Amino acid sequence: MNAEVIAIGTELLLGQIVNTNAQFIAQKLADAGHNLYYQTVVGDNDKRLTAVFKQAQQRADLIIVTGGLGPTQDDITKETLARLLQRSLVKDTVALAKIQQHFEGRQQAMTSNNLRQADVLEGATSLANKTGFAPGMLIVDKGITYVLMPGVPREMKPMFEHVIAEYLTRNATQPITSRVLRFYGIGESRLADVLNTLITNQTNPTLATYAGTYEVSLRISAVANPLKTAAVLLDEMEAEVQALVGNFFYGYGETGLEARVIEQLKQKQLTLSAAESLTAGLFQATIANHAGVSTIFKGGMVTYATSLKTDLLGVDAALIAREGVVSKGCAQAMAEQIRLRTQRISVLVSPVSLVQVAKMDTQLERFGLLLVQKQRRLLIYITSMATASLIVSGL
Repeated sequence: MNAEVIAIGTELLLGQIVNTNAQFIAQKLADAGHNLYYQTVVGDNDKRLTAVFKQAQQRADLIIVTGGLGPTQDDITKETLARLLQRSLVKDTVALAKIQQHFEGRQQAMTSNNLRQADVLEGATSLANKTGFAPGMLIVDKGITYVLMPGVPREMKPMFEHVIAEYLTRNATQPITSRVLRFYGIGESRLADVLNTLITNQTNPTLATYAGTYEVSLRISAVANPLKTAAVLLDEMEAEVQALVGNFFYGYGETGLEARVIEQLKQKQLTLSAAESLTAGLFQATIANHAGVSTIFKGGMVTYATSLKTDLLGVDAALIAREGVVSKGCAQAMAEQIRLRTQRISVLVSPVSLVQVAKMDTQLERFGLLLVQKQRRLLIYITSMATASLIVSGL
């Protein structure tokens, strides 16, 4: 099916709310094998919403709508679509009873506008709202399937998962299988240039690059054919990609750089500590945000002020006076001191580029991650959060 997603709400146009629903639905449509060619955001205006519906009718046979099912006057989705399809609105008795019981149980007076939430289009299949009041709807009219859901994500997502996902799977014609490859140390433009021949000649599978924070992702999507399964098609395309840019590849799917670092440190039974200055704890907070990190991360220090570098870390005051805090010598001393106070491996987040500290590995040097190994200890010098995430490359 060719789908269009319509998000309704003036608050979306004003930037007051981020449209996370569209991303969620787009991923689910792709997983189920449906084409999503258009996403539209429109405000709470009957005339403009009618025009959006009419346009979608010309180019989609599945129209998924979020928002505008609430009790207030600007919630106009049901009324607008009912008028366009020439259908009446009727009460969903189950939803109505739920609303009434809610107010009765709290001994609160219910305003009449709350009853609007129980309205559904005549002939529609009502979709129970597990976490709210307004039910969703699924209706087929003149060959077009309309799905209406609340705009609140905590109401929309369960409704989608419990009902709509199964409907989409049942009505899919060509399931799409995707694989996401993640790369570090190469920009999106460079990645696309290296893969230009594959991208230019793509049919099935298809390739798409995405720039992220400090990294680039490549999505490979395939549809099974009579000769090969989607998995085989993905394997073949990935092999060609890896042959060209495999040196920059670090993982798959949703596994980010930090999670990959933690995974590798666990496997190698290594632990990590940090001494931070200008990042003021950002590196440690990023690492500590992952479950199970306590097995590899013991802690560290944030010594933003010069006095704390000497008093807490024990960096030689004479060294700082001689070379300054933004220097190779101070960086080395901070990493060494936190190692002595914690364990075998230490990380220094520093504004200084330590390109001349060591050249043990050309790949690490390209990443901006440099290692010094002395007397069975490993010191890691990094210049940004991005290179901090590549600790594993040198272990």
